[in-house]
Amino acid sequence: MRFPLLSRAPVPFLSTAFFKLKSASTCTRVCRMATSPSHADGAPSASSAIDFLSICHRLKTTKRTGWVRKDVKNPESIADHMYRMGLMALIASDVPGVDRNKCIKMAIVHDIAEAIVGDITPLDGVSKTEKSQREQAALDHMCKVLGGGSTAKEITELWMEYESNSSVEAKFVKDLDKVEMILQALEYEDEQGKDLDEFFQSTAGKFQTETGKAWASEIVSRRKNK
Repeated sequence: MRFPLLSRAPVPFLSTAFFKLKSASTCTRVCRMATSPSHADGAPSASSAIDFLSICHRLKTTKRTGWVRKDVKNPESIADHMYRMGLMALIASDVPGVDRNKCIKMAIVHDIAEAIVGDITPLDGVSKTEKSQREQAALDHMCKVLGGGSTAKEITELWMEYESNSSVEAKFVKDLDKVEMILQALEYEDEQGKDLDEFFQSTAGKFQTETGKAWASEIVSRRKNK
């Protein structure tokens, strides 16, 4: 994405063959779980599920880069961001042709690869192609950890659909991504006296759906009238 998003974690070198994770114990666990099969119904085994969730723990602890760079105190994590996007998808008005449940799932997984690669932004000096390759490799690895069944396939399909902006659900969730960011920016401005105008400028005119436009307009209006 071109706008300044969000979480400053070290970006490990990735290859499609293997990932250098944080510790030898994690590495050993990942090697083992990558071979754990899923159940006949496609659900992950208990071992695979817990190993996958342990990787996802970093989503809870990795802070979003944009706020870190602006010296925001106690900035939100990647998981914080995705959680509120899930709530946004849950409470949004029904739109004909838009699958709400799919939107909720997509919001939950759209940044999931950042559990391994961190939140790579344009200021990190990583090309868009390289960023995409790292995230795809990270996602592939996480889905192998999950057992490679139908659940892993669903996560991959949701992530790829979001990245390609190829459906009405993806367009809606991409709008939620921007809306959540500017709402958080407004909250940090109010709470900490920050000037975070760049986040509003970076998203202006880029909303693709009526809900996204309406919610963004409400946030901008509140900012102007505070």
